[in-house]
Amino acid sequence: MKVLVSLLLAVFGATASAQQVSYERIVKAAQDEPQNWLTYSGGYAGHRYSLLTQVDRRNVGTLKMAWAMQMPSTRTETSPIVVDGIVYLTGPNFVFAVDGRTGRKVWTWRRPLPNNFKTIGFGPVNRGAAVLDDMLYVGALDGALVALDLKSGGERWVAPVADWRKGYAITVAPLAAAGKVIIGVSGGEAGVRGLLDAYDAKTGKRAWRFHTIPAAGEIGVETWAGDSWKTGGGPTWVTGSFDPETNVLYWGTGNPSPDWNGDKRIGDNLYTCSLLALDIATGKLRWYFQFTPHDVHDWDSNHVPLLFDAKIGGVERKLVAVANRNAFYYLLDRTNGAFISATQFAHQTWNGGFDAKGRPVVLPNSGPTEEGNVVSPNYNGGTVWLSPSFSPRTRMVYVSARDSTARYFKRDTPFEEGSFFPGGGADLLPFEEHKSAIRALDAETGALKWEYTLLTPPWAGVLSTASDLVFSGSDEGVFYALDATNGALLWNVQLGGEIRANPMTYAIDGRQYVAIAADRVMYVFGLPESDDNSQVDESGK
Repeated sequence: MKVLVSLLLAVFGATASAQQVSYERIVKAAQDEPQNWLTYSGGYAGHRYSLLTQVDRRNVGTLKMAWAMQMPSTRTETSPIVVDGIVYLTGPNFVFAVDGRTGRKVWTWRRPLPNNFKTIGFGPVNRGAAVLDDMLYVGALDGALVALDLKSGGERWVAPVADWRKGYAITVAPLAAAGKVIIGVSGGEAGVRGLLDAYDAKTGKRAWRFHTIPAAGEIGVETWAGDSWKTGGGPTWVTGSFDPETNVLYWGTGNPSPDWNGDKRIGDNLYTCSLLALDIATGKLRWYFQFTPHDVHDWDSNHVPLLFDAKIGGVERKLVAVANRNAFYYLLDRTNGAFISATQFAHQTWNGGFDAKGRPVVLPNSGPTEEGNVVSPNYNGGTVWLSPSFSPRTRMVYVSARDSTARYFKRDTPFEEGSFFPGGGADLLPFEEHKSAIRALDAETGALKWEYTLLTPPWAGVLSTASDLVFSGSDEGVFYALDATNGALLWNVQLGGEIRANPMTYAIDGRQYVAIAADRVMYVFGLPESDDNSQVDESGK
């Protein structure tokens, strides 16, 4: 394997010498150093929220492009990591470390793909990296987890995770915490057996593996007819959240396989379309909650869970919230997975309500048929993998919501290892009767507070800030800022390419930047120097 490492440290000097990023530092970073962005979601709780306030409702309309970088990939979905002025950008099997002021490269890492490599059911993308101590961690499309030296980009270790020949791939941003690096896999449309791994952050030795599909003799296998568990799916391709106080990891799982034909996998199909709560030290299951038992619509539960505390019925509780692909916003007790509520936030025609434990009441004739059956939402869901945001100031959750419809078909697809295994398909239907929007939901109830209507269903995540701004993007290439309190449009710019990534923000030398990827370009914006007189307080206090 040939690794290309381009070093420009002599040019940039101290700019390239990021400090060590200890676990303790990451735990406190969202509060103590908002100028950095040290995890995929900006903090372990998954909020994608920043305390930076230099860009506010008064001046956001003056944002100008600070720099842009062309990325060598067909589509850029990365959410950057920022450490002490250095921005780490990823794509399929590459990482760029760049100066956060100018976009000038500091170092580059690449890993060649096998000549006959292919992805099955998804494009060749990468959503980000993780950082811990003096290393940066990134997943490779061909199924490896790679640790890079934070300062030079040199490889420290490589751990094989899953065999790409069987349909596995890695597109997810890892999560690094408590001495472990957690990594999930893609590949549900190839009938793989899903898994979530933890590796020792220093050595790359695998610490534990949790299979999202139980095997013969394991609890939960009875929810799979016959030996259908062997090709059960349940991929883990969106980064989870973590509670340092309890050492519990929260991670969503994808659809069962085959996607649209459940006839040969009768049962609830655990642990697909679920939220898993795992002990980060051992990988042992603390609890699970299944959002869509026996899913036949490809409604993955690959979402970023939001961790926060709130009073429910007058009692303070530790909560985890999930805006789910099946069109419902769920609130669970994160200590035990107990169901609290589920509120519809997007158009749906499949569910007639919930029982006391949160199991949906599936309406008759809402599954795929050989002739085709019209159901909402479509297989891209009421929302997709893109990140929501929770603002502790407004107590709202901001979601990229999609009202949609599809005609679902089922077929008898034979399984062939390393091949597409759909069991049917779906035709997307026109959207005239519905709409899509950024929707602001009351975090404790799911009630709609406001919405900002979009022309077409969004594929961009959401960022909120302590200056009461909400940033997101449209599939038409518009990057925009809204008032977090009422959804009013405050600023927008056309970037010329579809936005299928998550916005984030950081600061250097007292200047705040806001970043988003569109098509294959990373764009970074800041206030004009004449309008950034209010310096960022990088202490976070």
